[in-house]
Amino acid sequence: MVKLNSTEAIFNKHLSALPTWSFAEEPDHITRIFVFKDFAEAFGFMTCVALVAEQLNHHPEWMNVYNKVTIKLSTHDVGGLSEKDFELAARINLIYLKFEHE
Repeated sequence: MVKLNSTEAIFNKHLSALPTWSFAEEPDHITRIFVFKDFAEAFGFMTCVALVAEQLNHHPEWMNVYNKVTIKLSTHDVGGLSEKDFELAARINLIYLKFEHE
């Protein structure tokens, strides 16, 4: 696994494909807040994300307060962002779309 830095073209390509995610430094990570109609829906979303994260063997740092789920992604093994973070973020976005249309 290779650490990506914010000046790399591949980093910029990935981040531009995920406009709903925000980049932050120290350590480098991407984050997004997801809002649902209630706690049960938020928890269902987290369950779906957990299954995908387990498949990818890449687990998010997250927090849930009632109907909001905040997810922070970084790769601890490289001390910042890697391809795995962007792959998981894209998969999480797809899961969220399913919840928006139910």
